[in-house]
Amino acid sequence: MLKLWGRNNSVNVQKAIWCLEELKVPYERIDAGMQYGVVNEPQFRKMNPNGLVPVIEDGGAVIWESNAVVRYLGAKYGKGSLWAEDPAARAQSDKWMDWCATVYWPPMRTVFWGLVRTPPEKRNLEEIEAARRKAGEILTILDAALAGSDYIAGSALTIGDIPLGAISWRWFGIDMERPSRPNVEAWFKRLSQREAFRKSVLLPLN
Repeated sequence: MLKLWGRNNSVNVQKAIWCLEELKVPYERIDAGMQYGVVNEPQFRKMNPNGLVPVIEDGGAVIWESNAVVRYLGAKYGKGSLWAEDPAARAQSDKWMDWCATVYWPPMRTVFWGLVRTPPEKRNLEEIEAARRKAGEILTILDAALAGSDYIAGSALTIGDIPLGAISWRWFGIDMERPSRPNVEAWFKRLSQREAFRKSVLLPLN
């Protein structure tokens, strides 16, 4: 059975869990990271020398980096569903995964860590506010891309929606001011109606 190492409140681990749940792939999850430790143990470091989660082991293949895990799972288990077989169609999903990592997540990470994982007395409110404004501006790009589409690559959920959705729970789940982005809001509502998303991502933020 496929094994997944990672705590379920990690945005990156949630990508892998959500993907597995959508594809109905049986798996065993082992808590790792932060309060659970494990990531600095020699056996774990042999799998991922970075000491980060998620890590999956599937039939002898060991994979780390959350977007790589999602791509692997899509390619192996999701052809014709999460994983478009046509390279051009798949690239429409794939590019948004990279956009998440390089454009969307950096300001959202500052917001999330600042407002959720940093004690109030230690928060840099100016930095958090600047990141919140930046994330809102960035979401105009996603809002335009979702105009007329149910999901980021068209009418069906694909690998491209998974990092976007996991990060967007941090945007919508934190009690803060948010500018209106109607297409993003409608898309997130569709995600929230999916059982796998509710089970894997819509968890208390901590």
